[in-house]
Amino acid sequence: MLVLLTWLAIGLDLTLSFQFPEAAIRWKRTSLFFIGIAFMLAGMALRFYAMSVLGRFFTYYVATHSKQTVVEVGPYRYIRHPSYTGALMILAGLGLSLGNWAGLVALLVCIGIAYAYRISVEESVLAAALGEPYQQYMRRTQRLVPFLF
Repeated sequence: MLVLLTWLAIGLDLTLSFQFPEAAIRWKRTSLFFIGIAFMLAGMALRFYAMSVLGRFFTYYVATHSKQTVVEVGPYRYIRHPSYTGALMILAGLGLSLGNWAGLVALLVCIGIAYAYRISVEESVLAAALGEPYQQYMRRTQRLVPFLF
């Protein structure tokens, strides 16, 4: 579902950006483009850093290892899903760089639904597999944005 909604989001963003030029974001257009590119690069860096910190525990599918522990170093000190935060930054940056309100909203809605579902599934699996240590970790940390959400 995550992959399908991600591609749908990108396709909608591109399509709507060309189909509805009247929805173009005109405010500081050049600056917004470069802010979008910077968001994409920062998101890639965060995503790769989070994946490297998890090491052998990282998977593209929701799964746990028999000797898995709760990882609380690096970005995981503050948020439970820094890899997803990075992916969301990449996609939001794409939407900003294309500079169209209709495309940006469609992209954010699709991605929001996809990651909300993925996070709920992943947290259920991790809480069941890792037990109380993961539940305590969930109480101490935010999901995607430090100190906010």
